[in-house]
Parts: sequence; C-alpha cells; structure tokens
Amino acid sequence: MVRFMFRALAVAALALAVIFAVLDAARSIGASKFIATPFVDIWTSASPQTLADAKALTTHYISALAWDPVLVWMLDWPAWLILGVLALIFYAVGHRRERGFGRFAAN
Repeated sequence: MVRFMFRALAVAALALAVIFAVLDAARSIGASKFIATPFVDIWTSASPQTLADAKALTTHYISALAWDPVLVWMLDWPAWLILGVLALIFYAVGHRRERGFGRFAAN
C-alpha cells in the first residue's frame, strides 16, 4: 500500500512537471527567449499561506540557515525541474525490485 502511494505521488508529480514544462515552453516560444517559471512564484500564487507556514516550520524545527540560503535557492529553480526530481525520488522509493531467486534458471 505504501509503494502504491509513492508511485501515485510520482505519477502526480510527473504530470505536474510535464504541465509546467509545456507552459514554460509555450511562453518561451512566444517571447523568443528561454523563460522558466520559478517554483516559488507558482507556490506564492497558488497558496501564499502554506509557503509562509513552510518557512516557519523550517526555521523553527531545522534552522534559519536551512531556509534562507538553501531552500530559497532551490525554490528559485524552474517548477518542472523540482517536480521532475520529486517524481524520480517518489518512483525510486516506491519501486518494486525483482526477486533474484531462481532467475538464473530462466536464462
């Protein structure tokens, strides 16, 4: 059940990554230059309160240094890149490995 949840999160993150990549590509073609929307801009427009909550939780439980130089720098990356990396991580966690027992007999 947990593997299914991680695989479902991987599919959702990958779908959002593709959507944001297509939107950035369309904007780039229209402007005739590369345009990448930072993840923080999308998060701010969608839900500014959760961004403030994430900042408060990070600075309180981890460190203020974890938020300002590290996470702010990462949130300035393109949204499709962050969601693509999250999709890979979720897929790797939820991946079902093949059993090695008896495999040599199949060859």
